[in-house]
Amino acid sequence: MARLKRQQSKGMMDDRESRLRAAWMYYDRRMTQKEIAEALGLARTTIIRLLDEALRRGEVQIWIDSDSLTAIELGAALERHLGLDEAIIVPEARDQSEASRSVGAALGRFLSETLTDNMSVGVGWGRTLTASLAHFRPSRLSGAQVISLLGGMIESGPENTTDYAWQLASRMGAACYLYPAPLLVDSAETARILRERCGLDRLEKMAATLDMAVLGVGDIGADSLSLSRRAINPHEYAMLQREGAICDIMCHALDRDGKEIDHALSQRIMSVPLPTLAATRHLVLASGGVARAPAIYAAIKGLGCHTLVTDESAARALLTCPAIRQA
Repeated sequence: MARLKRQQSKGMMDDRESRLRAAWMYYDRRMTQKEIAEALGLARTTIIRLLDEALRRGEVQIWIDSDSLTAIELGAALERHLGLDEAIIVPEARDQSEASRSVGAALGRFLSETLTDNMSVGVGWGRTLTASLAHFRPSRLSGAQVISLLGGMIESGPENTTDYAWQLASRMGAACYLYPAPLLVDSAETARILRERCGLDRLEKMAATLDMAVLGVGDIGADSLSLSRRAINPHEYAMLQREGAICDIMCHALDRDGKEIDHALSQRIMSVPLPTLAATRHLVLASGGVARAPAIYAAIKGLGCHTLVTDESAARALLTCPAIRQA
């Protein structure tokens, strides 16, 4: 029960017991100033003064968590080093699976805070993006659009491109535009026909005017967990490695300089072209784990990046790469 409201006096405002009680309720019990005022029978303005006085006298001391500070410092350094608008850094993960979950959680919070009415958002795929859904708390948005940027896999699962786009759009209350084609087709000619005759050219024109694109970044290598390994046959995957591919972004393979590998496979991928996404108003890349740092760097060098969501281990590794000055 709230105490009866008391008359105020300067002596009461300076009373140590009142200061400590108010400070304990505010910092330990996480009560609001209004709730404290009602509980102690004091005016809210008095509670504000008591809390300020407790800090001034050193009766309350505040520590910034060192892990959080490390992340803030790393983020600021990474923004300068890679020419980013924002770097969101989560604590170092124990393995790649944990990195996908923790980076995905941060991505979900970022999207919850930044998506607004009438935005058009293009999305890729991957475990990190899928993990963002559990932490996505949007308001229902008016006039928003979600556009899938690549075709799907026949074997459906939670990480499939169509499933992620649909779930994101459903939670936003947005219109959803899927890319109605397989991720990989049998030939460059089939890819051309699908684009010209099945309406995919319209979808790709929509992608050219996106407000935001959200992409995962995978690595290419013997130990890679990238989902594209399901779609690419082992022989072609090995050929990509021999030709210097280290980064998998929307099933496209990039070398360490961010250039797409000139391979017949790239002509068979059903996706919005990478140069189109590089011109997006706000490009978000999400990926973590030290093993993926070279791939993340290649993606930033090849496509650019406005917001990077990653973990501490990848961030430290990225700081050892040559600086990037984005246009």
